[in-house]
Amino acid sequence: MPCYNFKSITVVPSSKDFIDIVLSKTQRKTPTVIHPQYAIGRIRHFYMRKVKTCQQFYHDKLQTILTEFPKVEHRSRPGEDIKVRMCTVIKRQADNLKFLEDTRQHMSRLPSIDPDTRTIILCGFPNVGKSSFINKITRADVDVQPFPFTTKSLFVGHTDYKNLRWQVIDTPGVLNRPLDEHNTIEMLSITALAHLQAAVIYIMDLSEQCGYTIQQQLTLFQNLRPLFRNKPLVIAANKVDIKPFEALSEEDKQSINSIVQWHTDRQIRDPDRPIFVEMSTVTEVGLVTVRSVACDDLLAQRVQAKIRAAALPGSNVDISNRLYIAKPKPDGNKTDAPSRPPIIPDGVLDKQRRRMLKRLRIANSLQPSSQLEDEDEDSSKRCRTVRDREPEADPDEGFILNLREHWRIKCPEEANDIIPEILNGHNLIDLFDPEIEEKLNALEEQEAAFENAGFYDESELLKQENDPEMKKIRETAAKIREARALRVLESRARKQVRRPQVPRSARSVSVHKIHQELGELGLEVDMHEQGERGRSLKRAARARNSAPNLHREASIARASVSRSRSGLRDEKMHDTVKRMSKIAQRKVVTLARKGEGDRHIPTLKPKHLFSGKRGTGKTDRR
Repeated sequence: MPCYNFKSITVVPSSKDFIDIVLSKTQRKTPTVIHPQYAIGRIRHFYMRKVKTCQQFYHDKLQTILTEFPKVEHRSRPGEDIKVRMCTVIKRQADNLKFLEDTRQHMSRLPSIDPDTRTIILCGFPNVGKSSFINKITRADVDVQPFPFTTKSLFVGHTDYKNLRWQVIDTPGVLNRPLDEHNTIEMLSITALAHLQAAVIYIMDLSEQCGYTIQQQLTLFQNLRPLFRNKPLVIAANKVDIKPFEALSEEDKQSINSIVQWHTDRQIRDPDRPIFVEMSTVTEVGLVTVRSVACDDLLAQRVQAKIRAAALPGSNVDISNRLYIAKPKPDGNKTDAPSRPPIIPDGVLDKQRRRMLKRLRIANSLQPSSQLEDEDEDSSKRCRTVRDREPEADPDEGFILNLREHWRIKCPEEANDIIPEILNGHNLIDLFDPEIEEKLNALEEQEAAFENAGFYDESELLKQENDPEMKKIRETAAKIREARALRVLESRARKQVRRPQVPRSARSVSVHKIHQELGELGLEVDMHEQGERGRSLKRAARARNSAPNLHREASIARASVSRSRSGLRDEKMHDTVKRMSKIAQRKVVTLARKGEGDRHIPTLKPKHLFSGKRGTGKTDRR
């Protein structure tokens, strides 16, 4: 990765801003008032403090600039008048400060190039297709125009090949002229070619639309050939969709074939002749081939370089390949190293021998011989393990592993006692019936007798359903369920007493609902056709101020109910609601809230009551 970061350099202010910053900071950091009773020494100290503070601020700002910029010499110029002279010096450095700021901005725009990673450099005449090539094979977005010298600086793109990250550098176009006549833009390309160890792709324009003939492009290639030394080199012939290689003149073909080697003939590689590949950035023909050839050559060169570096004595590259394996020196006149076989204890060898003999005895089913008897005598002396006791167990009962025999308790005979199981404070063994097996057998015999007698047949069940006693029992159960449902409904009704009740007169009732309710009550009302399909009758207009007619009092329209009283049954219910609303507003009124959503926290300690000196008669405030 790059070892520098120009973007972190602090912004360099202009001379005017520099003076304003330092003087303002000096005014803020030092005293500003001189009282008449001050002695002359204190006044002199007052001004000298300002001068030294101003000088320190200038020093800090300039030191920051000199430290962050690379290779900047530190210069100190003393002045006559301390404060005024420093400002004069800063004014004289206005051009230098502006130059440094422009340099910082330019360096911050430069791409971050890693000189140690895998790199591919594109070079050639202007307008031959270098920027189009980098846009195709990487994620870069370089400006492409039909006129030359569009690219005026280095552009970096990244691509992946064989699960490795590659950086591709697009350089400005280079003209065929002496080195001292190249401008700054062209020197960027030459510097990149000279100092970066990378694969070079020299792009040519076979159609000659860039404004340069093939002979001129080959001449530029020969002039730049010293910069390509010890670097993988590929010549990419671009714009073959306009003019392929076969359409060139015989002279141009011979000139190209005399210095290049086609990529199809790579089995017999000539290191002095670069690889020649045709491509087109418009049709994307040959782009992958150019990238693959350049990447493979660079990978092979990097591997060879690591191998050569590891082979050099005293090299610090790839230390793992140069590890020294120490071996014991030969004893006396022996030329070979002494024989040092592994040492195995005798006890381990005896165990291995006994294990092998035991396996042979089990495999061959042989009676123990004298040698096996010796082995059995040795085995009887050692402690018997669970594996030794397992073959001796009764095959009918099986081997039972007792994990309690090694328990360390005061009374070893109590190790195998049954541990009581406690459930809800009772010992389960107390609930165990010793005659449970006999009772279970009796129940099974009784069930078998019932099945043999046909007690569980379907005919018996049908007889029981038609039995008058069963019918009476079912009717009683239905009444019990109905009474239970009524009690549930009454309980729910009692719980809903405190809920707001909407008066019947305020409810919206449809004609269909009235017809349904009257039908349930047993009243036959024929209003289906009139209520649903008939036309609505319009009431005749009446005088608003006319005197009430006592004979038609019931037919007079009710006055519209206010929203504050809608949903309330009577005056008693209205008073209850009003009283509850007052109780709910007590907290809001007590805390002086604007409403339920007011969460403002006022000033708990006003500054005008809790600030100032504690004088006579003011201590009651605290």
